[in-house]
Amino acid sequence: MIGDDIKAIAEQLKNYDGDEVRIMEVCGTHTAAISENGIPSMLSPKIKLISGPGCPVCVTVTAVIDKLVELSMRDDTIVLTFGDLIRVKGTNKSLADAKADRAHVKMVYSPMETVKMAENDPSHTYVFAAIGFETTAPVYAMVLEEAIAKGLDNLKLLTSIKTMPQVIRWVVKNGGGIDGFIAPGHVATITGSDIFKELSEELELPFVVSGFEGAQLLLTIYALTCMKGKKGIKNLYKSVVTPEGNVKAKELLNKYFESSDASWRGMGKIKGSGLVLKKEFEKYDAGSRDLDEDNMPAGCCCASVLVGKIKPSDCPMYGKNCTPDNAHGACMVSTEGSCYNYFVSGRK
Repeated sequence: MIGDDIKAIAEQLKNYDGDEVRIMEVCGTHTAAISENGIPSMLSPKIKLISGPGCPVCVTVTAVIDKLVELSMRDDTIVLTFGDLIRVKGTNKSLADAKADRAHVKMVYSPMETVKMAENDPSHTYVFAAIGFETTAPVYAMVLEEAIAKGLDNLKLLTSIKTMPQVIRWVVKNGGGIDGFIAPGHVATITGSDIFKELSEELELPFVVSGFEGAQLLLTIYALTCMKGKKGIKNLYKSVVTPEGNVKAKELLNKYFESSDASWRGMGKIKGSGLVLKKEFEKYDAGSRDLDEDNMPAGCCCASVLVGKIKPSDCPMYGKNCTPDNAHGACMVSTEGSCYNYFVSGRK
């Protein structure tokens, strides 16, 4: 029965001939899932899917990379990072470049690894690149809580944590005319779906919280197509997302972090769109505040791609000077980046 419903919805989406609908997803995992499931090829040309600023690596400004590179060059400091971030260029070099120059850079697969590393090697200061959104921020709070419990003074965080509501508001006011949003499923597991209610009312746009399976994404796109011109929120990911979110995770987050203004790649500083460690925990901060400079690589169009002003394939460097094997901009580096996913899936 469900399969028949999906087939009927897929057929309606393929044959849609109404007014053009521009739908933005603001989650890097959604961007990847849309490409992996071949969703764009299933839609009418009048339904446009736009990748927004939902890739944490892609929206990190060069000043953060520069600071990490600087720290990694110190004899007594080891920088820990996830894999994608290591290849993103700062003003002059990436962490991968720095490592080739004998800087101290190590990749980790879980934030909790950092605690054990610092505990086993008290002679070095370990700096973890805590990059992400509301989804990963509670895990960083857990890292800090364990470090404090163990009395570790040699583990610090360099944070570049962004929050979603404020940047969505910015994109609507400065972007390319969005008709509805696929609300970020992973973020909503922490924040709850109610966080998008106020935005929907204010912006007079629909939001649909979605999971990551192909069928659910089709249902989400269908719902947003039907909701064009209306405000409102639907939660199609109720198995994971509740209206209030993860209360315990939010309590842990609020214990260690506070809201702050934050700089986004190509977008400048957006008021109240980030999280930083509270002053009482500043001895665990590796210098995260006021990292605002954003020296974009020459010719890179990531700034326009991130807010939906152009498609990745419209960038003159796309597929030429910039490919996943030789990435020029952050959006081509990360597996959650819109340029990367356009390239590997052959989207136009």
